[in-house]
Amino acid sequence: MSNGCTAVVTGAARGIGLEIAGKLMENGWTIAALDMLEEDLANAATRLGEGFVPFTVNITDAEALDKVAQAISDQLPPVKGIVNNAGITRDTLMMRMDEDQWNQVLDVNLTGAWKVTRAFLRSLIRAREGSIVSISSVVGLMGAAGQANYAASKAGIIGMSKSLTRELSARGIRVNVVAPGFIETEMTKKLPPEVVQDYLSRIPAGKLGSPEDVADAVAFLMSPSAKYITGTVLPVDGGLTT
Repeated sequence: MSNGCTAVVTGAARGIGLEIAGKLMENGWTIAALDMLEEDLANAATRLGEGFVPFTVNITDAEALDKVAQAISDQLPPVKGIVNNAGITRDTLMMRMDEDQWNQVLDVNLTGAWKVTRAFLRSLIRAREGSIVSISSVVGLMGAAGQANYAASKAGIIGMSKSLTRELSARGIRVNVVAPGFIETEMTKKLPPEVVQDYLSRIPAGKLGSPEDVADAVAFLMSPSAKYITGTVLPVDGGLTT
């Protein structure tokens, strides 16, 4: 399915999203890379080459997304894959969390994923094949103090994806979720050593994951090798949720 097809990847300018884009390109996908970070997108396009096509857009803006979807339809091979990776955090305890902190996280992480999926879904339906993979988090399965907004958004991703599985399976479209655990990124490198050590003590594998670990899981679920896998949540967490 992947050769000659386009995968839309959100949050593709850096970090896990960029790793996912690169891994999918290795499997023959053309990448429609969506992100707000125009300069980072341009740098990524230079690094990955012509199969990585950048589109600067705010995924919470439905009108802008529709324009991007039209441009992708006009310029690129048919869209048969969607990876909802874009996400933000606004961490604080519930009693201190204001409405903006709640709404911003839900708007990007959950409503943004819904808007992106809706904007590109017709292409998959027309083809009667395709794969949607959304990035949740172990926090969506376990909860985390100070992350009620983030946990709610990531749990919502799971519920939305399971509902889409029931809507789309008869049309040849698979819908799955990857739930990363504690992944070594620029953000985690800034955490105090004692916080990292606390997480490590709870991970049976005894080490942090890498963006490549997440990308490998996404690439598998997007591939023909996963042709009978849909509606699943795949933790990539070193056993944290065991």
